Amino acid sequence: MTGPPPLPTHLRILEGNRSRRPLNENEPKPKQVMPECPDHLSDEAKKQWNKLGKQLFDVGILTELDGDALAMYCDAWARWVNAKEMLDKHGAVFKSKNGFPALNPYFAVASQAFEQMRRILQEFGMTPSSRTRLGVEPKSGRSEMEKLID
Repeated sequence: MTGPPPLPTHLRILEGNRSRRPLNENEPKPKQVMPECPDHLSDEAKKQWNKLGKQLFDVGILTELDGDALAMYCDAWARWVNAKEMLDKHGAVFKSKNGFPALNPYFAVASQAFEQMRRILQEFGMTPSSRTRLGVEPKSGRSEMEKLID
């Protein structure tokens, strides 16, 4: 089957169900809970987890089941940062032992990490094109109790 992967129901609702196909009423609805940062992440990945995890949770995208996907993104982010630092330091091309130009191996590491990050960013609706399909209601600043009273 070709084409983009199907959007989760909550994202289809946010974008207004453009396809007009019936929504999956039986789709699992995980709790809106901030997952814990895994211990195995590097310091750089943990920094990204804290930054991005809070942002995703605040807009209502991150649930308790999304921790592994976020961890994969943060791990790819840390690899990309490290590879980019090495590329900035040594350059993308260097002179090999036999005198010919060769591509720095960190270029492949950075490229693979970049591609992994791009795919996961799209899953979370975090690219400009994937975000344009979403419509999030602005937070009113009112508590749930105030809403119930009205």
